[in-house]
Formats: sequence, structure tokens, C-alpha cells
Amino acid sequence: MPLTALSPLDNRYTSRLTDLVPCLSHFALIAYRVQIEIEWLRFQSEHPELTHVRAFTDAEHQVLKSWIDTFDEQQAQRVVAIEKVTNHDVKSVEYYVRERLEETSLADVCEAVHFCCTSEDISNLAHALMLKSAIEDVFLPLAQKVTQITSKLARDTKNLPVLARTHGQPATPTTMGKELAVFVYRWQRQIKQATQLEYLGKFNGATGNYNAHVAAYPNVCWHDLARDFVQRLGLTFNPLTTQIESHDYMAEIFHMIVRFNTISLDFARDMWTYISLSYFRQKTVASEVGSSTMPHKVNPIDFENAEANLGISTALLEHLSTKLPVSRLQRDLSDSSASRNIGPAIGHACLALKSILNGLGKVAVDKQAIASDLENAYEILGEALQTVMRKAGYENAYELMKDLTRGTDITKDDLDNFLNTLDLPQADLEHLKNLTPQSYIGLAPKLVDDIL
Repeated sequence: MPLTALSPLDNRYTSRLTDLVPCLSHFALIAYRVQIEIEWLRFQSEHPELTHVRAFTDAEHQVLKSWIDTFDEQQAQRVVAIEKVTNHDVKSVEYYVRERLEETSLADVCEAVHFCCTSEDISNLAHALMLKSAIEDVFLPLAQKVTQITSKLARDTKNLPVLARTHGQPATPTTMGKELAVFVYRWQRQIKQATQLEYLGKFNGATGNYNAHVAAYPNVCWHDLARDFVQRLGLTFNPLTTQIESHDYMAEIFHMIVRFNTISLDFARDMWTYISLSYFRQKTVASEVGSSTMPHKVNPIDFENAEANLGISTALLEHLSTKLPVSRLQRDLSDSSASRNIGPAIGHACLALKSILNGLGKVAVDKQAIASDLENAYEILGEALQTVMRKAGYENAYELMKDLTRGTDITKDDLDNFLNTLDLPQADLEHLKNLTPQSYIGLAPKLVDDIL
């Protein structure tokens, strides 16, 4: 945990993001590049039409697969050491693989490493596998867990009336569960889209035309071979590109996370506000300090931390989603530098979701505080009264209720006295007299059941 690291993800928050290290770290990029180079070598050996590579024995295939499975930080450091000489990150991976081959029975196939490849053939597949792993193994499980826990809290509080606030002012009541279910429904839509994402890869040479491939083997169907290789890695084949994969799928992924971030930011701010209203109380930890000077403080730091990290993540992802799909002519190198920030962009999003989970684990509903708010808000029943009056044919019903309730505090007696002056059907009159802020919740509980 280096104190000299510039990014808080690499010092203060390192321990909370260890699950992303195998997916999005610099080590991960090197490891996936090594995997692609080795898999391409193995793939060539399985196709007799590529006569420059002999068929490998089962034992040789196992050796190559073991290099992928056992690749560690020490091996990555060797790649980095080679790069200091070559000043080229992908070429250093090629030389590393060749270096290891020379010590085995596969020394005779060294020239087949990186055969017909441009650097982007290796890197685009590595980035696709990194993203696929990060989304499917880390981001989505976190997103689903946040959704599941909030969904349970929504079900548990679906019948709990709360005073709604529009424009920050008392408004028609709702239930806590229904308001939480709104977020669950919004998140679920994004999660559904996230499970349908495609991770594209290309493998077509220096400018996307298989030029070198055809020069070496004019009669081989390279387009089909490339498709087979990309799909073998678990990716979707992109059949038409320049030197670089176009990164449109990356923009789709990043936009999905931005949408999820936006919903989560809305949720974090609402939870912060509910805590400030005492609708939720936070559990205390004896050893923790809320303020350096005010001993009583229990601050909603988890939701504040989430808000900050969601904003940083969204800013990075919005830039990457509009920058990466744009490249001058057949390619420029700006995408390479920009793509190194994919890790921080997704890292801040995952850190935020973990903060939300921490925050949810510390809150408990304060029914007394919620009830106290509702008991003193009879003016909100003005909406119900004017609506029933309009149904009964009263003229200027809205204006009559506005005169009675707008900007004033009224009691149940005030409303009953007003109702006694009205000529309403007896059933409507009894219903309105029995109505309270606690019971004026419409279909809120049913809406939770219908959605969740």
C-alpha cells in the first residue's frame, strides 16, 4: 500500500478493490496479452493449412496452458524488463513468450509467435477479456447485490407510510418501500442490459485487411480463421475494422455503467436525505469517530463516499466512451493511452457500490420519526379533498382547498370542520373524515408487490 501512489485506488482503497486486480490492473493487461499470444500459437498448430507450425503434442499443449494458468507477478516483471529494452509493450510480450519457448521442445516454433499480428490484434483482445471479466465477475455481482438488498428493504417497508417531499416540501404521502422499489426497478433494467452486452474482438492485421496473411498463405480463408480464434476466446467477432477494433462496444459498456452510476448517485443522495430527516438511523461502531470535535456525530460517510466516487467514475467513463471510438484514419495511439484509465473508471464505480452496501448495512428504519412527520401534516390531505369535491361537481374546489391549506398548518379538526360545510355523498364524506396522512398512500404497497 504505497503512500506515494497518486491514485487513492492504489493506496487508501487498495484493500477494497483486490477483486479488480486480476481484471483491470497493469498486471492483468500483461497477463491477458501473454494469454492471447500463447493461444494464437496453439491455434496455429491446430490448423494443418498453416504449414509453418507443426502440430503440438498433448504434453506441449499442456505446457503452454500451464504458462497461462501460472503467470504471476514475477513473470510480469520479466515482461516489463524486456520492455525497458524494446520500448514497446506488446513486442516485449512476444519476446517473453519466445524466450520461454527456447527452453522447451517448442523452440522450433518461435517464429510463429505473433505471426501476422499487429500489436492491436493482441491488445484489443486482451482489453475485451479484461472488460468481460471486470463486468461479469465484479461489477455485475456488486450491482446485483445492491439491488437485492435494497429490494429486501423495499419489501420490508412497503406498508410503512412516509411523508413525501417534492421540491423539498411536504407532499402526498408514499411508503418507504415504494420509494426504494423505484430504484430497484431502475437498476434492474440496467442489469438486464448489462447481461446482454457484447465484447468484440478483431484479428485482421495492420490495417484490417489480412494483407500479410494473404501474402503468406493466399489460399487460406483468413476471415474464417480469425472469426474462429476470436470466438474461441469467448468474444464476439468484429469482421470489419481499421488497425484498431472500433471500441463502439466499449462505449456501450461505459454508457451502461454511467446510467447505473447515475441511478446509484440518485439513491445515495436520497438515502443521505432520509438519514438527515431521521427516517433512517445509523448503527454506531464503538471505536469509530464521527467528528474530530463533535463527539455525538454519526455521519452518513458511506453514501457520501459513494457519491464522490460515482461522480469520478462517470466523468472518466463519459470521456472514454466518446474518445475511444474516434481514431485518425487507420489509427492513432491516443486510444492506447486513454484505455489505461479503464481500470480507475470502473474501479471508482465498484468502490462506490461497496460503499453503498456498507451504508445499507448500517441503517435501520426509525418508525417514530417517520410517524411524527406524518402526524403534523394534515394539509397534504387537501389533494384528496379537492379531488373528491371535483368529482361531486363543486366549482373552484382546488381554489377552496388552496385558501384553506396553502402555506399554513392545519389539524384534523380543521379539516373535519371544513368537511361539515360540504354537501357530499355520505360515503365520500365518511371516507374523507376517516382519511389520515398515514392511510393516504394510494396503491403504494401494491406497486411494490407488482414490481418486486
